[in-house]
Amino acid sequence: MKPTLLLTDPLFLKHDPGEGHPESPARLQRILGVLASTPVRGTVMGSPRSATNEELLAVHTPALLERMRQLNGHAARIDADTVVSPDSVDAARLAAGAAVQSVEAVMAGQARNAFALVRPPGHHAEPDRAMGFCLFNNAAIAAEAGRRLGAERVLVLDWDVHHGNGTQAAFWGRRDVMYQSVHQFPYYPGTGASPEVGQGAGEGYTVNVGLPGGNSDADYGMLFEELLLPVAEAFRPQLVVVSAGFDPHQHDPIGGMDVTERGFAAMCSSLRSLAERVCDGKLVLLLEGGYSLEGLSQSVHACVEVLAGRTDSFPTGDTHTDARDALRESRQALKPYWSALS
Repeated sequence: MKPTLLLTDPLFLKHDPGEGHPESPARLQRILGVLASTPVRGTVMGSPRSATNEELLAVHTPALLERMRQLNGHAARIDADTVVSPDSVDAARLAAGAAVQSVEAVMAGQARNAFALVRPPGHHAEPDRAMGFCLFNNAAIAAEAGRRLGAERVLVLDWDVHHGNGTQAAFWGRRDVMYQSVHQFPYYPGTGASPEVGQGAGEGYTVNVGLPGGNSDADYGMLFEELLLPVAEAFRPQLVVVSAGFDPHQHDPIGGMDVTERGFAAMCSSLRSLAERVCDGKLVLLLEGGYSLEGLSQSVHACVEVLAGRTDSFPTGDTHTDARDALRESRQALKPYWSALS
């Protein structure tokens, strides 16, 4: 059995937005501590390379790259949420490179699947703008790497509690990359309503489910089984990329959801099963948010166990009325494009 590849590097700990900022080095330190104290059989650790300019320019504008070059080596505040320290830009380049390298390993058959344990996160970074703790959009850069390596269709699924506006923007008018997101709504950054389904050639290839908060593992299971997975199966991706944010965890200080470690393991299991059915298991997870150190680290560990072979399922139980309403709205918006929802 090929191994599950875990990519990380000490440089990620040098990205320091400052005391009191939720996206702190302690997040990754706790994850690595849990993985070291309770190692998962069937995994191998590796150190990534930095993304090249060409890999970054597949998603971002030359102006954004130039702005990041100017910030490199300095401490600065980009916006109210997004702060860089002297090593942050190098760390962001390395995070993007880890995303690309994860895709390369999976596409080449060198790894069963992969999880890039990186900072800073990426899914809010738009083609021309760093924002929301994010400098470069790791998920979009990973999807473009998959396309270059021969994947005709790439699925990016985002379960972070915040909508990935940057990833949506990168593929808004395209049908070779499908973006799916389940997130809290209305919430930062304000995008991700169910009628946002893409435009032009990409119409129907953006899938948004916005939840008001307080939603459980069973609610997420319903959304996966009755919307996200059927559409993904019909799309037939040749690579699956996950923006794996763990801020929907029930103990997260920023999010407002009620997801547990089992819920994240079940989401990961369902996507591993999808990838095994449609693309020979080609699955890459990229770390996004998650600010409860305990909830984050235990949920990441649970997903690593799933990548290495464990299977988990969504718990059965009552679902919330607002989750059923959100499912109905999203299905209605997407029915014209996907017969699987008829």
